[in-house]
Amino acid sequence: MTAIDMTLGDHLTLKQLAHAINNGFSPIVEVESMDGIYKVRFHHANGVSDLTNAQGHVSTFLGTGEIRDTLGQLGLTHGVLTFADQCGDEMIGVEGKAITPDEMLTYGTRISFR
Repeated sequence: MTAIDMTLGDHLTLKQLAHAINNGFSPIVEVESMDGIYKVRFHHANGVSDLTNAQGHVSTFLGTGEIRDTLGQLGLTHGVLTFADQCGDEMIGVEGKAITPDEMLTYGTRISFR
């Protein structure tokens, strides 16, 4: 674990992310799809941080191309595309078991930022 991991909270701006990357930060990048809107999370030794704007609101994107360009410029090369959990269908009475965040990362789709 790098020293930068210990200083990160649950929110991270692009400026903070760039600084962290320049100081050895190497997170697992998760891009979560929520019915056509995407958000970015960084999994690291100290927990999970959402990508936010300067006001602390979670940054959302309308496509993965914008995410690829933004994160690729910072030096990140790849991530995992996950989907908001839909584990059943209440319309027809199909129950399901929600998957864990670790399972989402394990079974997500690998994506490239370069």
